Amino acid sequence: MLEELRIAGLGVIDEAVLELAAGLTVVTGETGAGKTMVVQGLSLLFGGRADAGRVRPGSNKAVVEGRLLLAPDHPAVDRVRDAGGDLDDDTLLVTRTVGADGRSRAHVGGRSVPVAVLGEVGEQVLALHGQSDQLRLLKPAQQREALDRFAGPELLALRERFAGAWARWRDVQTTLAQLEAEAQERVREAELLRLGVAEVEALQPQPGEDVSLHAEIERLANADDLRLAASSAQQALTGDESADAVDALQLLTAARRSLEVGGAHDATLGELAGRAREAAVLVADLAQELASYVAGVDADPVRLTVAQERLAALTTVIRRHAAADLEGVLTWSAGASDRLLALDSTGDTVSALREEEVALSHLLGQLAEQLSAARLAAATRFGKAVTAELAALAMPQAVADAAVTQREAPDGLTVGDRRLHAGAHGVDDVELLLTPHPGSPARALHKGASGGELSRVMLAVEVVFAGSDGTPIMVFDEVDAGVGGAAAVEVGKRLARLARDHQVVVVTHLPQVAAFADQHLQVRKDSGSGSVTRSGIVALDDAGRIAELSRMMAGSDTGLSRGHAEELLAAAAVAKSR
Repeated sequence: MLEELRIAGLGVIDEAVLELAAGLTVVTGETGAGKTMVVQGLSLLFGGRADAGRVRPGSNKAVVEGRLLLAPDHPAVDRVRDAGGDLDDDTLLVTRTVGADGRSRAHVGGRSVPVAVLGEVGEQVLALHGQSDQLRLLKPAQQREALDRFAGPELLALRERFAGAWARWRDVQTTLAQLEAEAQERVREAELLRLGVAEVEALQPQPGEDVSLHAEIERLANADDLRLAASSAQQALTGDESADAVDALQLLTAARRSLEVGGAHDATLGELAGRAREAAVLVADLAQELASYVAGVDADPVRLTVAQERLAALTTVIRRHAAADLEGVLTWSAGASDRLLALDSTGDTVSALREEEVALSHLLGQLAEQLSAARLAAATRFGKAVTAELAALAMPQAVADAAVTQREAPDGLTVGDRRLHAGAHGVDDVELLLTPHPGSPARALHKGASGGELSRVMLAVEVVFAGSDGTPIMVFDEVDAGVGGAAAVEVGKRLARLARDHQVVVVTHLPQVAAFADQHLQVRKDSGSGSVTRSGIVALDDAGRIAELSRMMAGSDTGLSRGHAEELLAAAAVAKSR
C-alpha cells in the first residue's frame, strides 16, 4: 500500500503531505483547490509524462515522493532490485522530479533510474483511472492477463502448462536450426578428424618415444667418440699394458698401504686408510663399467637411419597438430576420437529432436484450443458481469465485451486447420470492448466512452476483476462525473467493495461517494496565497466529515444539510456492513 505521498511545487500545491490508510480514501475540496493534483502527482510518481507547465509558478521544480509498503515477494520488488535499488524494512521510496525546464529525474529505492523504470513499477502496484490517465487495462497484454486471472486457477494452470511446452518447443527449434545450419561444417570437421586420427594410429606412437629416439640417435651418431672417451677413461683408471704406466688404481693402492702402516699408531690415519680402500673399490667398479660400455658401443648405420626416419615421422605429426611433444599428440588423438563419436551421433540427435518438435507442436495445438475455449467462456461471463455493473452506474444501454481473437501466420502454430501467431501465452489476442448504446459499433474501452464515462467503465471492470487482481493500489479521478442520486450511491458501494481487497484512492465531488470512505482527506487552499500548503490537506474526523459532506451538498454548512450528511453516513455504514 501507499503509506505517504509528498507533493511540492506542483500546480496549486506549494507543499503537501498525504498520510494514506488502507481501505477507501476519498479526497474532496472546493473547485480549484488542487484535488486533481493528487492524481497528477501519482501519475508522475509512476512514470507519467512530465510537463513543465505543471510546475508551480515561482518554483524551479516539482517534486513527488512516495513511500510504499510492499511484501518482499511482490513482483515490483524484483524490478526495483534489478535497477539497483532496494527496500528499507519492506518500505520502498520512490521520487520523481520535474524541472521548470522540462527535465525529469527519477529515483527508486535510493538509486537514480530511467523514468521508464517508474512506469514498470507502476504497472505492478498502481491502477490509475482518471479523465486523462488510464495507466492500466488499456494494453492488450494487460487485458489478456486480467481476463486469465478472472477465469480462475484452471485456466492459469493450463496457461502455465502451455508456456512450459512453448519454451521447450522454441528451444528444440533453435537447436535444430543450429544443427542443420552446421551440418556441412560437422561433415568437414569429422573428415579432418578421421584423417588425423588415422595418421596417429598408423604410427602407433608410444608415450615418451620421441625423447628416447633423440637419445638413441645422439648415441649412434657419436659411437666412435663415445668409445674413445670411455677407453681413455678406463686406461687412466687401470693403466695399459706398458710396464712403466701408472694408473689411478695403483696410486690408490699405494696410498692405502701407507695409511694402514701409519694407522697402527694413529686412529685418524686408520680412518683415512679405510676411506682409501673404499675409493679403490669405487675406482675398480667404475673401470669395470667403462670396459662393459666400450664393449657395448657399436656404430650401427642401419639402426641410426631407422631411428632418424622414425623420429622425423613423429616430428611431422607433432608439428601438424601444433603440439609441444608426443604427449600432446596422444592427448589430441584421444579427444578427437571422443569428438568423432559425438559428431557421428548428431544424426540420431537431430532425428530425436525432430520427433520431439512434432510431438510438442501437436501438444501446443491442443493446449491452445483449450486455452481459447476457456478464454471465450471467461469473456462471456466477464461481459455479462461488467454490463450489469454499468447499468447500475447510470450507463444502462452500455454493453461490455471481451473479444478473443487470433491472427493468421504462415509460419505460426498449427491449431486445428489454421496456422496462428503464437506466444508463451497462447494464440489469443484479448481486447476489452464497449458498445455505449444500441446501434453504435463496439470499440476499445478508451474509444467507446467519453472521459467522464471511462472512469465509470473502468470502475465496473475493476469491480468485476476484484479478487483476481494483484494490483494493490487503485486510484479514480472524477469517477462520478455525470452521475448523481442513486447512481452515485452505487458508485460509492462499488468503490467500497474494491477497498476490501485493495487500497483505493478517489477524488470526488459527490457526497454520496465520499460517505463510503474509510479515510476522508480535505484539500484546502491558503486564503492568502491561493496555494495548498503543508497544512492544506486535512484528515477529517467524524465531525469534520459531516461538515464537509454538508458543504458538498448545499455549498455551505447548514443545519438542514448537516442532517442529510448524517443520514448519508449512516446509510453508507449500513451498506458497507452488508
